Amino acid sequence: MSLFDYFWVFLILIGLIPVFKQQQLSISRTRLFRKIEATRGSRVISLIHRQESVSLLGIPLGRYIDIEDSEQILRAIRLTPDDMPIDLILHTPGGLVLAAEQIALALRGHPARVTVFVPHYAMSGGTMLALAADEIYMDMNAVLGPVDPQIGNYPAVSILKAIEQKNKNRVNDETLILGDIAQKALLQVHDTLRSLLADRYSEEEAERIARVFTEGRWTHDYPITCGILKEIGVSTVCDQLPMEVYDLMALYPQQGQRRPSVQFIPLPYGNRDQHGGK
Repeated sequence: MSLFDYFWVFLILIGLIPVFKQQQLSISRTRLFRKIEATRGSRVISLIHRQESVSLLGIPLGRYIDIEDSEQILRAIRLTPDDMPIDLILHTPGGLVLAAEQIALALRGHPARVTVFVPHYAMSGGTMLALAADEIYMDMNAVLGPVDPQIGNYPAVSILKAIEQKNKNRVNDETLILGDIAQKALLQVHDTLRSLLADRYSEEEAERIARVFTEGRWTHDYPITCGILKEIGVSTVCDQLPMEVYDLMALYPQQGQRRPSVQFIPLPYGNRDQHGGK
């Protein structure tokens, strides 16, 4: 072979390395899924959204809950026997209301127990999915978020308050239309959340919890911690996530980064003597 031929072989091998790495990740994830399912006797579903980059321009592209996600999760639920529990591992900033509501209603309709695990965050529509579950397990530092609907770039509640503070005769038609949409969106999300909570809480509690999450008392990215959830009255198990959940998260690495922004030695330091420390 000539030097030119070796060069092309080298380029082909370089191009195949990412494919091999992705295949290895997929195999490792499947093995871990099987391990969790065998331990808990459940169907494990993951909904994990990482921040990615467009390969050509390097422009940040946020992933979120979309219709494709709802199609896949609904299919997974249909393939799950009625007497088999479902474990959903959530890591998401939220997403489309339609997709989140479809998934939440399907989870709520599953006859067996549904458990949601939140290792880091499940905001907005992700919170709706968590509230649809029978049990919520969270890392002690994990957070949920408000479920107040957003109309364009603005919270629905803020649009309504802005209209209330102005003379309606001086508000343009487009703003009034946005206000009508905002009012409907608030009512729809509130009613959906209340129906998801209805069979696990009293009518009064379900109404109160739904109102807290949708009334706009916080900004949309406000971190609702385990402590706040307990104050609200949402039953949550904190700091008891299976170690396999953390292991699974490690198999969804951040893509497209030019340099690591966080680095550490991945060893437990609970007993440093075991690792030669003092």
